[in-house]
Amino acid sequence: MSRPLTAGLVLVSTLLVMSSCVPPPRVTGSEEATGRRNAKSPVEVLFSPPSPETIPGDLRGEQIRLGYKMIVDTQEYGKRYVGNALNCSNCHLDAGLHPNSVSFVGISILYPQYHERAGRQITLADQINECFERSMNGQPLPPDSVKLTAIVAYIEWLSQNMPPGSAVPWRGIPRLTSAHQPDPLNGKRVFEKKCVFCHGSDGQGTMAGPPLWGPRSYNIGAGMARISVAASFIKANMPRGWGWTVTDDEAIDVATHINTQPRRDFPDKIHDWPKGGKPADVPY
Repeated sequence: MSRPLTAGLVLVSTLLVMSSCVPPPRVTGSEEATGRRNAKSPVEVLFSPPSPETIPGDLRGEQIRLGYKMIVDTQEYGKRYVGNALNCSNCHLDAGLHPNSVSFVGISILYPQYHERAGRQITLADQINECFERSMNGQPLPPDSVKLTAIVAYIEWLSQNMPPGSAVPWRGIPRLTSAHQPDPLNGKRVFEKKCVFCHGSDGQGTMAGPPLWGPRSYNIGAGMARISVAASFIKANMPRGWGWTVTDDEAIDVATHINTQPRRDFPDKIHDWPKGGKPADVPY
């Protein structure tokens, strides 16, 4: 394994084992971010990502390493399939190892699963391609793509310690529940106070953070385009390194400010929720 990859995974894994062994107590109920619990007998487990030393030194290991690179540097390794300036790790923080930000740990055991937005059973590869089309405003990877197989391999490696029937309670984002009425004007003030250093005064990103609206950000079909999802993510993770330093109301307000700014359309949205049940805050 290359030194940068090994060092990066070791650092992230060590920090998570030290500080995040117990999953967050509340998880979003949105289909984009929540696994379905085994109704018979869910197995409760600790958040326990595998050690980088468990990556094999064979072809499978090469796939896992490529999958890691696709997540952390999607602009470079997946640029053919990306239509904006984001990397997968902008939402799946720490290469999918962070328990508060749509972690990849354990989720491969949940697929295939029924997806309400699609109105059908989907595989893990289907879910990855949905992210490329929506969050990355790009195009799906071919089913036989080496890079799609690599991402699946990486997520399966992160899930190897999960026994069948595990509840995966950290999947998604800790749910933010509030009766607060969104105030986009206050959201703009919060953004100017706490977000511009990383995301820029125009929301178009800096070296420290990604663009949050406009053609270089996620399109309206992404889960993050929903105010409830964005607010939960902001509350749990932002500002980066100082998570939980915004109030619930501030998180809702700044998410409203961000998601009322212009962004790319998603033409295939006409096929979403074919059997009904579309959440109220979907922006289309």
